[in-house]
Amino acid sequence: MAGVLTVEAWLGGPDQVKVESTFPSSSKTYAYNFAQNVSGWTFDLKAQTVIVDQISYTIDRATNSSAPNFANSTIIGFYAEQQISTSTYISVASASQGLVNVTHPPGLYTGPILPDARANTPITIVSFTWTIPNYVINGVTVPQQINSHRIAKIMAWEPPVTPGNPANTATGYTAIV
Repeated sequence: MAGVLTVEAWLGGPDQVKVESTFPSSSKTYAYNFAQNVSGWTFDLKAQTVIVDQISYTIDRATNSSAPNFANSTIIGFYAEQQISTSTYISVASASQGLVNVTHPPGLYTGPILPDARANTPITIVSFTWTIPNYVINGVTVPQQINSHRIAKIMAWEPPVTPGNPANTATGYTAIV
């Protein structure tokens, strides 16, 4: 279908996107080790929720685990991007060692979720961006560098989330199909 984003196109890019399943009320902290001094670096944290028409799962019987399979999934809509407070949710544990803790807060998606979570599923993409300022190596100025890491969070229903179709929500939802 022309003009419609597949999940792979939305998540695509040069980096590997980690995908995990979580609840809207969950919060998780990720520890980044840049293995270099991060003094002078700036950090940003944003999130955006997309709605995927369907998700299937590939089951690995040897490890008794499953992984989401987006081969037949299409993004049918989205919610507006959210700026996440960097002063609250990003903590430089050691600038000289390059240790940075990034917390994904609860409540990044607050709309309804279908309890079966296989159709019209909300997936919140959290993007952690770091900017390395200009610096000089052997007399040559290296321009500013901007890099990002994204994590896709498949939202699962839990009480007290309102059971419902997130694609039928009037507040903030934009359909693209």
